[in-house]
Amino acid sequence: MGNTVTGAPDGPVSGPVDDSFSDMPGNAAAAWGPAQQERVGWGFVLLYMLAYTGTSLLFLAPLLVSLALKVNHLVGIDAAPGRLALVTSVGALLSMVANPLFGRLSDRTSSPWGMRRPWMLAGLAIGSLGILTVALAPDITLVLLGWCTAQVFFNSLLAALAAVMPDQVPAAQRGVVSGILAVCLPFASVVGTFLVQRFDQNVLTMLLVPCAVGGFFVLLFVARLADRRLEPGQAPPWSIREFLGTFYVNPRRSPDFAWAFASRFLLVTGYAFLVTYQAYYLIRQVGSPEHDVPHQIYLGTLTQSAALVATALVTGRLSDRTGRRKIFVVAAALVYGLALLVIAGAEDVHGYLAGMALGGLGFGMYMAVDLALVVDVLPDTDQAAKDLGVLNIAGALPFSLAPAIAPAVLSIGGGSYGVLFTVAGVCAIAGAAAILPIKGVR
Repeated sequence: MGNTVTGAPDGPVSGPVDDSFSDMPGNAAAAWGPAQQERVGWGFVLLYMLAYTGTSLLFLAPLLVSLALKVNHLVGIDAAPGRLALVTSVGALLSMVANPLFGRLSDRTSSPWGMRRPWMLAGLAIGSLGILTVALAPDITLVLLGWCTAQVFFNSLLAALAAVMPDQVPAAQRGVVSGILAVCLPFASVVGTFLVQRFDQNVLTMLLVPCAVGGFFVLLFVARLADRRLEPGQAPPWSIREFLGTFYVNPRRSPDFAWAFASRFLLVTGYAFLVTYQAYYLIRQVGSPEHDVPHQIYLGTLTQSAALVATALVTGRLSDRTGRRKIFVVAAALVYGLALLVIAGAEDVHGYLAGMALGGLGFGMYMAVDLALVVDVLPDTDQAAKDLGVLNIAGALPFSLAPAIAPAVLSIGGGSYGVLFTVAGVCAIAGAAAILPIKGVR
């Protein structure tokens, strides 16, 4: 790759950079500092995109299809929604704690390998063992144990990977890079559902093949990353107060960050309802045979992804050029909420696919600009991984709350998944309103 990592974080960093990109043309393997706000090269962006795709694949492939089908095979369709709610809720609660904790540990790591790389490798290895446990589990207890292990340690990987953005990418490029990273989620969804339907001979291959592919992309990035370093003794002293602060950002001191948190939480709640229950929605509301569900979800994610890619790259660049973030995020959340309402009213696969296409437009706009907005309002760039970990609670908590709430909503709605997805749409629309009070960005 002809381009290299030349970007700099927003604040001073102790210690020299890793020289793992030094064999690539044009590399400036110098220490980071506030005076160096150079643009990152396309070689770095490509590898970063592949790593984000791989990480998204690790999380999404089981959630989209395989985990629901594994639970269904063990307990049957009548008990499956409740058991799936248990597994995903507990896993999401643990990930909500794990992400900011590993982010804080990453910010404090004085390793010869850098601050982020050790946590990426450990998270990938142990999380993959969790997926293997799910695949081989003979009962729900072991499914729960394996999924919790995967959620905790994949969040170690995610926390360290997310911190690379403020570490390496200057503010003037964050909209473009954020837009490119937004493509990773739909691409991983398409690849994941394709691999699941391609290797659907048994649950073992449905779970392990996407894990192996995602892990390869992550390792490719880790091997070439010019990681940020922290010299021994530079991290602040550890204390109980600092530990508790790992999971909290004062909303009075950082109101913009708090509103960004609320917006992401609400929109992802709507997304969590859809992702967790679309397999059962297709079986019960649309009337699809179970053996057709993996292919239909693949078509849905492919349709959504095509629309997402079409908007994400364009809106990320427009956001950088206009210097505006809020208008794109608000419009995106509104469109995604409308898409969920379309899916709620669908009675056949065509209606489902139409809603997924519209959802791709909204989700693409949101993911393209929301990450740039969040990085722009981070309270402290020297604790970027920790603060991004706190923000990730907004992405993890919905996957615990949505399955916990869903059985009650389904009971009230007479078992209607249309009612469930209407609630999801309202959540997404409320996420648009939460962006309006933010003042630190335009």
